[in-house]
Amino acid sequence: MTENEILNYLEAYGLRARNAAAVLAVAPAGVKNAALSNAAELLVRNTERILRENQNDVETAAAKGMSVSMQDRLRLTAARIEAMAEGLLQLTAMEDPIGAILEGCKRPNGLEIIKKRVPLGVIGIIYEARPNVTADAAGLCIKSGNACILRGGSEALRSNLAIASIFKEALENAGLPGACVQLIDNTGREIASAMMRLNRYIDVLIPRGGAGLINTVVTTASVPVIQTGTGNCHIYADCDADPEMARKIIVNAKTQRPSVCNAAETLLVHRGIAETFLPAAAQSLTQKGVELRCCEEAYRILERSGVPENRNLLKHAEESDWETEYNDLILAVKVVGDCAEAVAHINTYGTGHSEAIVTENYEKARYFQDHVDAACVYVNASTRFTDGFEFGFGAEIGISNQKLHARGPMGLKELTTVKYVVNGSGQIRE
Repeated sequence: MTENEILNYLEAYGLRARNAAAVLAVAPAGVKNAALSNAAELLVRNTERILRENQNDVETAAAKGMSVSMQDRLRLTAARIEAMAEGLLQLTAMEDPIGAILEGCKRPNGLEIIKKRVPLGVIGIIYEARPNVTADAAGLCIKSGNACILRGGSEALRSNLAIASIFKEALENAGLPGACVQLIDNTGREIASAMMRLNRYIDVLIPRGGAGLINTVVTTASVPVIQTGTGNCHIYADCDADPEMARKIIVNAKTQRPSVCNAAETLLVHRGIAETFLPAAAQSLTQKGVELRCCEEAYRILERSGVPENRNLLKHAEESDWETEYNDLILAVKVVGDCAEAVAHINTYGTGHSEAIVTENYEKARYFQDHVDAACVYVNASTRFTDGFEFGFGAEIGISNQKLHARGPMGLKELTTVKYVVNGSGQIRE
């Protein structure tokens, strides 16, 4: 496609989105909820069709050499489709954020000034091989009164097209424009690049994916970006931790679903418990196929202990391991002297996503939560809970690790802005 052809192609999406956004912005909550309920019902009803298209995507991706962990991100199951539908139904039960009065005042000159919540407008979302994002993003945008233009990765095109068609049908059944949710069916890089500069039609751009995608969007886009961050997440096992609790938490955070951004990538262990805790944790982790990349002290401890039995799963860490989001069954391991050293390591190498301490010491727990700079900071719980569904948001459009406009799981309120409405009785400024 020529540059003009690309521009014309995207402007058609943008114009439809603008027109749809104007309708959706003032749609009653009941109408938006009807669209979401319809979409939930249609997702479940069309499970076999969605799974068939998804299987084609997975087979193609596998043939191209996609890693097993990334295939897991791409793969849908009946249970995952049911969870997508449940997330939409949760949204219907939530209060509509649009039109909410946040504050107001009456000035001495009689002007009444009211601050109210309104939609952002048109949201562009660029994402990779997670077709559930299509449903989550569409649902959140509908409920918050925003039209959305979705551009998923080529790996999930068939899955995304199937899900997007369901939302179009659900919207039209509810009397709303089908263009409230649009999926770009051309996955070429030049389309994505041009979308990042579609300022005339897109109000905000949200990237979801690996570090490469996010960095490209942040550095290329002229459209304002809400940065959803990569997840170099840590679990710190303190000397006052319950060892069994700490073991269960790190195994869950690393292995329950290693390909997602809230999975743990580094285990920090207090030197006072390292000799006993590390072999036990390593045994559980390596039984699930986790490769351990250890600092020298951790390596020596595990080497002496004879754990893991599979020595191919025990490696020396390099400097780059402390800053890597593996999205795979790989875990960096480091022994630290105290909580302050753990915090310093996290604030040096972390990505501001999700961090956890396991400890029975109240003062250390508070110190960790106060001093770690991250969107979500846990005490005695797995980082895997950083998720809009788990937080009760129905779903999330991403996990923001920046500090402006939103931080953490982005639900309905994070997809809004404010408007000041001012009522007068003929006042003029002298």
